[in-house]
Amino acid sequence: MADANLANVYVTILAGGSGTRLWPMSRQATPKQLLALVGDRSLLQQTIDRVLPLVPAERIYILTGPDHAAPIAAQIEHVLPENIMIEYSPRGTAPCLGLAAMRLAQRGGPEAVMLSLHADHVVRDEPAFREALLAAIETAHAGHLVTMGIIPEHPDTGFGYIERQERFPDANGLPVYQVSRFTEKPPLDKAEQYVASGRYYWNTGYFCWRLGRICDEFRASLPETAALLAQMVATDDDDAARALWERIPRNTIDVGIMEQAADVAVVPADIGWSDIGNWSALYQILGGDGLSNINLTEQPHRSIDSSGCLLAGSGTKLVATIGVDDLVIVDTGDALLVIPKDRAQDVGQLVKQLRAEGLNDYL
Repeated sequence: MADANLANVYVTILAGGSGTRLWPMSRQATPKQLLALVGDRSLLQQTIDRVLPLVPAERIYILTGPDHAAPIAAQIEHVLPENIMIEYSPRGTAPCLGLAAMRLAQRGGPEAVMLSLHADHVVRDEPAFREALLAAIETAHAGHLVTMGIIPEHPDTGFGYIERQERFPDANGLPVYQVSRFTEKPPLDKAEQYVASGRYYWNTGYFCWRLGRICDEFRASLPETAALLAQMVATDDDDAARALWERIPRNTIDVGIMEQAADVAVVPADIGWSDIGNWSALYQILGGDGLSNINLTEQPHRSIDSSGCLLAGSGTKLVATIGVDDLVIVDTGDALLVIPKDRAQDVGQLVKQLRAEGLNDYL
């Protein structure tokens, strides 16, 4: 790896999501990031493992809600328990990352660099991932807000897109571009145009910035939020901090900051990335080819004339399939999900229905 100034780099890992499209395995008590879906370690543990070669554990912070703090603490053998930053209630990624940035600025100063990652992604090429992070850190040290974009493998309507424009100086031997705009999940015809142009990347939600720069952006783009966060950082009264937090408007870092800011850079990356957005995506990550059945359970699967199926969960049943193709079958003992893989996106709608009906024991 190229030499980079890592002495004052902090890593924050967003770990507050619930992963509803991976229900019934992903639940409120055991969300997606705490599951070992790919390999023997949870997605959160794998995320920490990926950055430890760059940043020591004492400068890695986990951002989550109160319900997940205890199970996260039980999993993080490297990260200090006091480095779990707990948000009182969900307000979106902008307040969450803004509060972390202001707290870290008190510790590291305005010139320190902050990386923001997600706890529930898969990265197959970890060396390439770290090289891209080094490029992002170098670019952030130069004063830019930085994001990482994934070179798209195909048109996909499930991701946001980042459009590049002129090229910035290379960093860590990798190309860096100025961001022209961020686009939310497009229709298929637009996604096809984006990929064909070669100017667009999938939006990972990974960010890098100097702490002084991101705090300035909050004051410029979200002044009310910035003022309330500054008051929270200044107080030692937990009740007062909670009251301030509940006054903060909900917003995402993408909409509230990155889409408003000037001088944003993107580092394109080809790292074998996936956000495991649903069961069908997990089947593809695990190498499913549409012919093989993949069994993630400890129970046997017997099949006659069945193909392309994914079995998961912790149930104790033998599963037998006859003459069915491309199904997802998830058995957790108290819940059984059976869906065609091409309807995997609809699991989130089912979870909303369960919540609306008050079936909280299954959430």
